[in-house]
Formats: sequence, C-alpha cells, structure tokens
Amino acid sequence: MSQPARKLRLGAYMSGSGVQGDSWRHPDTDTDAYSQFARYRHYAQELERGCFDALFFFDNLFMSTDPVSLAHSPGAPRWDPVVLLAGLAGATQHIGLVASVSTTYSEPYNVARAFASLDHLSGGRAGWNLVTSTGGGENFNRDDHVDHAVRYERANEFYDVVTGLWDSHADDAFPRDKATGQWADPTRIRTLDHRGKHFRVRGPLSAPRPVQGWPVIAQAGSSEAGRELAARAGELLYTAAQDIDDARAFYTDVKTRALKYGRRPEHIFILPGVSPIVGRTQAEAEDIYDALLAHRDPAVVLHSLTNYASLGIDLGSLPLDAKVPLPEQVPETNSHKSRQKLLVDWIRREQPSVRELYTRFTGGGHRVLVGTPASIADDFQHWFETGAADGFNIMFPSAPVGITSFVDLVVPELQRRGLFRTRYEGRTFRENLGVPAVPNRHFPPRDASSAPDTHNHNATAISSAHAAATTAAIA
Repeated sequence: MSQPARKLRLGAYMSGSGVQGDSWRHPDTDTDAYSQFARYRHYAQELERGCFDALFFFDNLFMSTDPVSLAHSPGAPRWDPVVLLAGLAGATQHIGLVASVSTTYSEPYNVARAFASLDHLSGGRAGWNLVTSTGGGENFNRDDHVDHAVRYERANEFYDVVTGLWDSHADDAFPRDKATGQWADPTRIRTLDHRGKHFRVRGPLSAPRPVQGWPVIAQAGSSEAGRELAARAGELLYTAAQDIDDARAFYTDVKTRALKYGRRPEHIFILPGVSPIVGRTQAEAEDIYDALLAHRDPAVVLHSLTNYASLGIDLGSLPLDAKVPLPEQVPETNSHKSRQKLLVDWIRREQPSVRELYTRFTGGGHRVLVGTPASIADDFQHWFETGAADGFNIMFPSAPVGITSFVDLVVPELQRRGLFRTRYEGRTFRENLGVPAVPNRHFPPRDASSAPDTHNHNATAISSAHAAATTAAIA
C-alpha cells in the first residue's frame, strides 16, 4: 500500500501576553488578551478553522526590569500557559495544545501530572515544549542563572523522569470493578524509584496515563546541547533560520543524530519560525508591513533584539542607516546561545545596515516574509520540498487580523497545491501528525504481551540497514 503524501505542518506561535509581533500600538492589535480569555478563544478557533496542527505558547518565568523593555515592550503580564490551554481545551476540538514549561525551574512530578491531566482534558491533544529557561533564577532561590551546560544536563534527566512517570501504570491499571470491589490492579502499577544527579522521584504518578501515551514533545534548542536533546526527545522542533542552506544543514544534522536513539526521522517535525505579512498583491503586503513598522518604535525593537541575542552593542542608539558595528569578540552568553549565533553569523556575512536588520528580523530574531498568498506559498513549498523544513511555526504580525488574513489567504493556497490538509485526520494530536501513540514500556496490552515494541523511545541503536536507508532519505 502506498504511503500518503507528506503534508506540510503549521504551528501557531502565541505570546502569553496576547500581543503578536512587535507592533502592539497598531490599531488592529489586541492589547488586553493577557486578561481576556475570549480573545484567545477566538484566536484558537480561527486557527482550528485553518486546520493548524498546533497552538504553541512561549513562556518566561521572569519579568524584565530593564527600564526600556519594561516601559515599552509587551512581554508581561502573561498567562500561565498550562492554565490557559486548559481553558482552550474546552473551546476547541482538534488543534494540538502546546505549552512551554521549564525544566530548569520546575519539578518533574508536577510537570508530568499537569500534562497528563491536560491530555485527558483535551481528549489527547496536549503537547509539552521541553525547554531550559533563558533566565529566572532570581525567582527560584538563586542569585544567578543556572549554567547552560547544567541546564541541559538537568533537562535530559527531567525528560527521563517525566516520561518514566507517564509509564508508571498501565492504561488498564484501574478496573474500577464495583462487583469485586477492586479499584486498582497493583500488578499493573510500578514505582519509578529514580535516583539521579538532579532528581529523586519515587512515583508512581497520581494521574491517569495520558491519552496519547505521552503528550507530543516539542523542543526549541538549537545549540549543540539543544540539538542533542532535540534528536533524543523532540517531536516538534521550533527553530529560527534566515538562510535556507543553514536550515537544511540543521534539518539533516538533527534527523541524522536521531538515528542513534532509535528514532524515525519522519516522526520529527522541524518548524522554523516565520512572520508572514500577507496582502492580496505585493503592493498591498508592503503597505501592510509599512503600517506595522510605522507603529513600532525602532529603538525599542532593536534594544530587545540586542538583549535577546546578547550582541554586546546597543543597536537602539545607532542611526538606522549605520552599518551594524559588531564587536570582534561577541560576549559569551549564558542565555540564548543559538539565537546569538544566528544573528552574529548573519551580520558578519551580510554586513547589513541597522535598518536592514530591523526590517528583516522580528524582535525575537525570526524571519519576516512580506508577500502575496502565492509568493508565501512558493517560499514555504521550496523550503518544504528541498529538505529545509517540515513546516513552519507562524509568528503572526498582529492579532486577530494577522491570524485571520493568513487563514483566509495563505491556507487555501497551500491546500490548492496539495501541500496542506483540508480537514483533520484524527482525534488526537498524534493522530493528526501521523505518528503513533507511545506504548507503555513496562506494561504491554494484556492481549498483546508478546508483541514487539515498535516505538521504543529509549532504544540506543537500530539496524545498520535501517540507519543507512534513513540517512539516504534525508541526505
């Protein structure tokens, strides 16, 4: 039987503060979504109308006290993403619901319990963005931020504990038999008894096993340590890429690394972030972008970009026509290493003016794409079909208008080309992604106890024939 044609995946990036893009002063941009649930209910329903795979919430565990950012950037206040997604679970039926929850300043038991609960609440649509925080130690009994290498060491152990807890009892561990009085079957429940460098967790988990086996695991690291964690654990990978050749290199690198963990590369979806400004004509798109730029404060956006990527210069104080004066030695950062490298490499290669940097990137360093539905679909199709991406994480320039414009104009063009679904394929997040539910590593179904494990997330090797075939497929 022939395999169904590969489809492009679309995720929606959302800010917990509700403001999309950097033009929060634009008349079409909502500014009260951080406290008005109805706003997000509308956004999510619009995305579901567009058949999006997932709604993804970025999060931080700190609030900037930098005077410029605090006064002019809408980074806070913000929703707790898990709480917000619990509300959206009842307002939607199909879209995946992904929340960022830090492995640096959280505990595995709480995280495993929250996402197991969210998966049941949503009918199997939960996703966990497994991230190490870029800051926040000052809010968690520290005077500094945990070192980058230690953050990733902790993240790997955190992943082991959380997934171990999800597998601490069988799907049928609670027969609830009123006739016999048996609520639970102790033979289908086990303790985890994890004792590692960072965590000691006994278990079992006091929540039902997730509907999907495990919620979908997202991951957003692109540093060396981030790529390794992505290859080992990530299923949706959120990245930043300006150059298609760099994107192809990342794509091949991560999917090749995944082979040593016994993973199938086609079950890993790499979604670079992109901010599309859509018009029915190119002139209209450029007018829309000009209007968005007119409602931005260049100094504030450039200041934000400087801080986010730790560039060591104050871009916001420079004339827009000046060349970006990157220092010979860029300060080493303990925050966002991959975003710093992306921007530094691009600046050194392109030698841009401050204006070119300002109009080319979002405040978070992602690609801006200004065009018609056809030209944006051309760009997406080229990246998708030439091994640079499995889809895109859409960073809408405004809400709700930016969301509705994309759904009304770009999605139909992608569907017309056969690149994107016209309806959801299944009930759960995994079914819609076309990946299997994760079987319990300890408790196979009673009627399949002798069946082989076909989805071993803990395997450390695969056959050389499979490895060779998969490497050839992604080369």
